[in-house]
Amino acid sequence: MQTAENYIHGQWVKGYDAHRRGDSIDPATGEVAAHFVEATLPEVDAAIASARTAFETTTWAQQPKLRSDVLRLFADRLEQNKAQVVQTLVQLNGKLQREAEGEVMAGISELRYYAGLARNLFGRVIEMEPNVYSHIEREAIGVAAIIVPWNAPVTLLVRSLAPALAAGCTVVIKAAHQTALVHAQVMACLVVDERIPTGVIHSFVEQGSEATQHLCAHPEVDVISFTGSTHVGKQIALSTAKNLTRLSLELGGKAPAIVRADADIPAAVRGIVSGACVMAGQMCTAISRVLVQESIAADFSAQLAHALSSVKVGPGHLPGSAMGPLLDVRNRDRILGEVQAASPDCRIVLAGTVPTDTPRGGAFITPSLVATQDLSSHYVQDEIFGPLITLEHFVSDDDAVHRANATRYGLAASVWTRDFRAARNVARRIKFGNVWVNAHNRLFAEIETGGYRQSGFGRLHGVEGLNDFMETKHVFMPCND
Repeated sequence: MQTAENYIHGQWVKGYDAHRRGDSIDPATGEVAAHFVEATLPEVDAAIASARTAFETTTWAQQPKLRSDVLRLFADRLEQNKAQVVQTLVQLNGKLQREAEGEVMAGISELRYYAGLARNLFGRVIEMEPNVYSHIEREAIGVAAIIVPWNAPVTLLVRSLAPALAAGCTVVIKAAHQTALVHAQVMACLVVDERIPTGVIHSFVEQGSEATQHLCAHPEVDVISFTGSTHVGKQIALSTAKNLTRLSLELGGKAPAIVRADADIPAAVRGIVSGACVMAGQMCTAISRVLVQESIAADFSAQLAHALSSVKVGPGHLPGSAMGPLLDVRNRDRILGEVQAASPDCRIVLAGTVPTDTPRGGAFITPSLVATQDLSSHYVQDEIFGPLITLEHFVSDDDAVHRANATRYGLAASVWTRDFRAARNVARRIKFGNVWVNAHNRLFAEIETGGYRQSGFGRLHGVEGLNDFMETKHVFMPCND
């Protein structure tokens, strides 16, 4: 059984002490599938110190062609090792084979995109007076800490790591212990490049939070890129306040799908089921609220419930599975409890259950659909992070906008309609960083994504994805004789 190690100061650190070794579990079986070595605080300190030294003393930040080529070949090696990474991702994360393949290919695409941008980091110059120049320069911010969650460990690593390296930063990465071996396999495709100066890249695994808290509060870290819950994002923000460390946060979501009466109902049902059940609902942009215009609510509810009840739940490696397990049995039982604890003001349209035809010990549960009009309901306000969808109805576009905006989250939403003028109007008025029309979860390396309000700040992907890893400097230069 393979063990994921920590990568510190140019080498994989051996550490097989029993008290430092942890287990990664296969969500489909509940059995141990891999091991990881938990990092120590001295190792994290060594990584930060090494990253600072590399940034200050090597020419990494001044070599855009090298950084571009490193990212390009990283993408090539990841593509060559795709089959192994996909297999491990399915085993440790539980997602479907096609979801895992899509995630790895998205990471490869992102690496190639930022390989191109690394060679296009231009500043500008203006002559303010005769022979007096102001140079506006763009340069790497310094040491970047990247905290990667378990639910998409390839994509969510690469979308921060690629722009950080393209900008010229050195990096310290904290990987999720649940998918540590996936992370190690991806990192192996990068660190094999001997042209990368020692100290530019570091990676560690932790099951608890002590080392991560230490990383976030460290004065030698210049920027933190974190994807995860709003609760943890707030804790990170508090820990960084004394250092005024820059933050890039993509946090929780409560994505609504707004279905107008003129929508193509069969297409909307298919798209919403897909958008809600992706990664078993364990995705911050997954649909968790369905807002349906009142005149079609009864018919749409019946069709949606039927489609959700038909979702085939099973192990990710089986071709017939349409939704994989949750991360673990604890989370499966949490979702079961959410349905069983529904208050009287909610109507259970479809109650999720543990399927009897899946492996014993697996974290499988079928989708649930809960109807409510109470905007203060826990089901409407809180991120549940699983295949539990709320169903609400609205009267007009104004009502739909009001309901969609009635949570503290603002990450992703979709609008389903044949009237594109109406779609554009609704998209403008709802407070979400990503709005799709007649689609959901369409993400691209070239297009920025991010949240409004308590779904975070900063942008990932695209040209703006570089901004959090770069500083703008003004150099005043009089050139008179």
